[in-house]
Amino acid sequence: MVVKSPHPDIGIPETNILSFLFGDGLNLPKKELWIDGHDDRKYLSHNSALSWIKRLALGLDRRDVRSGDVVMVVSPNHIFVPVAYLGTVCGGRIFSGANPAFTDDEVCYQMRDTSTRLVLVHPALLSTARKAAVKANIPDSALFLFSDSERASIDGIHDWRSLLAPEKEASLYTWPIYDGPASKSTIAAINYSSGTTGLPKGVMITHYNLIANVSQGVYLREDENGVERWIGVLPLYHAYGQMVLIMSAIKWKAQVYMQQKFDFEDYLGLVQEKRITRLHLAPPLVVLLEKHPSVSKYDLSSVERLGCGAAPLSESTETVVSKKFGTPIGQGWGMTEVTCTGTTCPAGFDDYKGSVGQLVPRSEAKLLDESGKEVQPGEKGELFYRGPNVSPGYWKNEKATGETMLEGGWLKTGDVAIVDEKGWFWIVDRLKACVAYGFQVAPAELEAILLTHPSIADAAVVGLSADFSGQEKVRAYVTIKPQAKGQIREGDIVSWTDSKVAAYKRLTGGVVFVVEVPKSASGKILRKVLREWAKRDASAEGTKARL
Repeated sequence: MVVKSPHPDIGIPETNILSFLFGDGLNLPKKELWIDGHDDRKYLSHNSALSWIKRLALGLDRRDVRSGDVVMVVSPNHIFVPVAYLGTVCGGRIFSGANPAFTDDEVCYQMRDTSTRLVLVHPALLSTARKAAVKANIPDSALFLFSDSERASIDGIHDWRSLLAPEKEASLYTWPIYDGPASKSTIAAINYSSGTTGLPKGVMITHYNLIANVSQGVYLREDENGVERWIGVLPLYHAYGQMVLIMSAIKWKAQVYMQQKFDFEDYLGLVQEKRITRLHLAPPLVVLLEKHPSVSKYDLSSVERLGCGAAPLSESTETVVSKKFGTPIGQGWGMTEVTCTGTTCPAGFDDYKGSVGQLVPRSEAKLLDESGKEVQPGEKGELFYRGPNVSPGYWKNEKATGETMLEGGWLKTGDVAIVDEKGWFWIVDRLKACVAYGFQVAPAELEAILLTHPSIADAAVVGLSADFSGQEKVRAYVTIKPQAKGQIREGDIVSWTDSKVAAYKRLTGGVVFVVEVPKSASGKILRKVLREWAKRDASAEGTKARL
């Protein structure tokens, strides 16, 4: 049974994302849009942001960074990251953001994979980006310091403002329109995803994908008066942050207080001081709101709406936090391959505990069992999704595209869901191999790193359920080479691996030595067996902890 969105079909303009967001660029609001969370004097309005966007776009033109070239941003959140995104994409170039926590090897992988042409890097991350650029054969002349205040050059790396065209000249800049098919074929961003299997892959997002997903969200917005005030804590290198804090913020005319570095006490202080009206959350943050003792010290009464995405949230945590704030948590389901959001709880929804809501407008889904047969309402099946927000595929990876983006426009999600008769969805499991630990972790990436250790013969990585938050710890089952037995400990491998990856990819679930990694006759790791091992171990370790 194909489930269709219960909402009416909506019109989706086929144009440049800049035309959709800013129209003709005239008579734009001059009220604060993106604001520094700790200095209200630093802000951009719609009007001033567009001026900066045009200056960057024209500057990139003059530097011969052409349509189809990739501009990478390596930076924490600040008020100019949206400028970098939109100034890059408006002229046909492609934005790709790197996690600020990445090691130089991880940044280098993304630089090489995207053939990055120019890099905007925060001064605090220059050392990492420079090492990565050397490995990727990107010259220093392609790197620019990128922060919210002008910086003196560092070892010949100049401030990004040196790229910008003069304001008067940029005021005459016009972006290409991308009417019709061009909107659907012009790539705006390459956002990295663990996908359903294998190494992280670059997901291509078109101008039309962005416009579709913003339009779907705007349609479902509550009919509210007054100013929306948000905290810009969602990372802007990630699809969730880009959709909410850049695209939706512009269309909703919200005020976004940017938080460069997450600190929970600081976050609570911003909610209280700025009278934040809506919280955009991920499960780890919801757990903090549930359990952290400091929550009771702050006045959070201004919060009217709670939304949670990125991973399923446990029903118990949802119940506690909803009660604290006096409003239900509107959960949603999405993935990078659907631009951001595929299902969400519409305005005025009933309190469907644990549900990720209904399909957004102009989308449909079906659930299939292991034999490929469609299941009935209330039965579990793998979620297949179709809509105008689905990516055209993975960057320079036809094999992965063919395995995930199927005939008829269907996206194979790797998530296992249940849908009821009213079209409400629950995510109950996943077939894809990724581990959910704040952000998704691709086991194949960690396995490849582990296999470079001189004492390791084989390795497999899986998620270990940590608690009832819906999050997992990252565990490795490792086979040691015969000559290394008795010479190396599990903790040694944990420390060695953690030094090579971003914090969220670390082996928080530890290492367990095994005689052999479970594999099929063809040599593929048996992920189902690994999940059974992890479930067994989590239960045993939980019992031991309680004792």
